[in-house]
Amino acid sequence: MKIVYIVETLLPNGGIQRILTEKANYMSEIYKYDITIISCTQLAEQDNAFPLSKDIRQINLEVPYYAQYKYKFIHRLYAKITASRMLQKRLKEEIHRINPDIVIGVGNFQADRISKIDCNAKKVIECHEARSFTQASRGHKSVLSQLLVKYYKNKYFQDIEKNADAIVTLTIDDKKEWSHAKKVVTIPNFSLMTVSNYCNYKTKRIISVGRLSWEKGYSRLIEIWRIISPTHPDWQLDIFGEGPLYSELKKTISDHQIKNIHLRGNSRNISQEYSDCSICVVTSLYEGFSLVLLEALKHGIPCIAFDCPYGPRSIIEDGRCGFLVENNNNSEFAKKLTLLMENESLREEFSIAAVKSAERFSPSIVMLKWKKLFEDLILMQ
Repeated sequence: MKIVYIVETLLPNGGIQRILTEKANYMSEIYKYDITIISCTQLAEQDNAFPLSKDIRQINLEVPYYAQYKYKFIHRLYAKITASRMLQKRLKEEIHRINPDIVIGVGNFQADRISKIDCNAKKVIECHEARSFTQASRGHKSVLSQLLVKYYKNKYFQDIEKNADAIVTLTIDDKKEWSHAKKVVTIPNFSLMTVSNYCNYKTKRIISVGRLSWEKGYSRLIEIWRIISPTHPDWQLDIFGEGPLYSELKKTISDHQIKNIHLRGNSRNISQEYSDCSICVVTSLYEGFSLVLLEALKHGIPCIAFDCPYGPRSIIEDGRCGFLVENNNNSEFAKKLTLLMENESLREEFSIAAVKSAERFSPSIVMLKWKKLFEDLILMQ
């Protein structure tokens, strides 16, 4: 089977790049599929964040899509149109040359245009965030800008539902939002992270992992820790990740003189950090899936997360391997976290259950779902 993935870029060390690489490698090495990855904005000399299997071909289109943001409105609009046309032309040329069986648009980058590529291949759009939060309009203040964003967002979804042969969501809850699509399938992510050591449920260390950005909800995690830390001076909270809110979060911690909380930046060996903690917390406002929770469970870490749309509830088995907390209820989150911190036997119980729970997302189980989807689509021809 000949498959083409279309992705914005494989350059950053991100969740999309990691899971795409792992899936493509699996399909190439285990299923022996013919895999090509088209990276739209990546330059030829730029290296990927994660290594691809030797039999996978990569094509970097080098479209300067983000150059538009150097200009003001009129010039920006012209630059955007020019880049979009260039991208469409190059994509069409490569797809026709390769002549694949399946074309997969990864994430929301140009997904509406990818679904409309004129070719014989079946077209699949692979969602990596919940539909409700795709192209979120946060930051648009004027009524006109909000109306324009709403119009283009609705048209974007309509084009995908009309033209894509299948849409793949990470959770069942997100699947329900694509009510007008031809075919919608839920396939979760998996993690190939090697677990050298399971967590130390006895240690008094909590970690959180993720990009330091608005949607990850670190401001409410800091507020929760401000409630807990004065009565638990022997515990510490380490936050791993980088992002635009680093300075703001650091200032908040300093201004409120919150103890035993540290912004650690990126880790070269996050598996080691998982093994050196006893609790993992996720306070995101929304999640597509949350690889962090899955990685934590694989390490046997009890997890606590807000029941936000939509990822955590599909991973955490509440009361068995961790806790799901009513979204935005900081005081309840603090109570559940305190309960785990003060109860070593409960952490041990949850730790054992976490390892078992993570088996639901093993690569062999998840990749069989992809294989079946591809085979079903080919039979539709």
